[in-house]
Amino acid sequence: MTVSRVINGKSGVAAETRAAVQRAIEALDYTPNVAARSLVTSTELRVGVLYSNPSRAFMSEFLTGVFEEASTRGARLILLRGENGHPPPLPAIEELVASGLAGVVVTPPLGEALPVLSILRAAGVPIAAVGAHGVAGATCVRIDDRLAAYEMTRHLLALGHRRLGFILGNPDQAASAERMAGFYAAVREAGGVEVRVAQGDFSYASGLAAGEQLLAADNPPTAIFASNDDMAAAVVSVAHRRHLDVPGELSVAGFDDTTAAVTLWPPLTTIHQPVHRLAAEALARLLGHGEPGDCILDHEIVERQSVAGPRG
Repeated sequence: MTVSRVINGKSGVAAETRAAVQRAIEALDYTPNVAARSLVTSTELRVGVLYSNPSRAFMSEFLTGVFEEASTRGARLILLRGENGHPPPLPAIEELVASGLAGVVVTPPLGEALPVLSILRAAGVPIAAVGAHGVAGATCVRIDDRLAAYEMTRHLLALGHRRLGFILGNPDQAASAERMAGFYAAVREAGGVEVRVAQGDFSYASGLAAGEQLLAADNPPTAIFASNDDMAAAVVSVAHRRHLDVPGELSVAGFDDTTAAVTLWPPLTTIHQPVHRLAAEALARLLGHGEPGDCILDHEIVERQSVAGPRG
């Protein structure tokens, strides 16, 4: 085990032997498997958490879930944050991985960010991606975004709405495309529906811009379905500024059921995505305490006071 002792900086190896091993390592451009090393050389479970999500409400629930699960599993979390949906600096990710980890949990949108995934895959680190779809080499923990959006759109149509607005999320996330696909599936099925779509990025600011765009149009929507609660809350704010009654003159629906859904007036009708449980399940599966493979958790429509049938 002389080579292992040199790699791990242990004593008990002659200087001449150590030098020879080091020369061989350099010639082979050898990089140790840091994930394996963390399991062999330490009894401490160190798990990296990479996050960069513009929704503060989503991140609050995610971090609560992952911290509670870490406490249960005896794992130590090392957090690395990016800004506004962008990854943390790649050298910082490389340094974190090189420190030795049992695995990494990544939040949307980082679970589908190729530069991040390339670093993690190259190091052989196990990956659990929350909210991601079909990521090779990772366990994805999510809900059925398409079905959830389909069901919410059907709910709005059943109330009599025939002029619908839809606000997209981050275009780099598969969940955004899945939610839009569910929306359009319900619209096509119903027929005779006038649709307006605006681009957002899951942030409150993008919801303000999208809400203004939709409501400034001629013959604006009677109901707007936003791809998350932060953007839906922004639409409610725009409606208030325009002296529109919610839900009397405009219905607004969200997605996630975060604290943002119940801290404004009227409280949002939304899709309950169990963010807390998604985070906990991702960590549990990463540490081998759940069924292998991807995991799809249940969702449900939560009816509150921001949605009603159209007037007239």
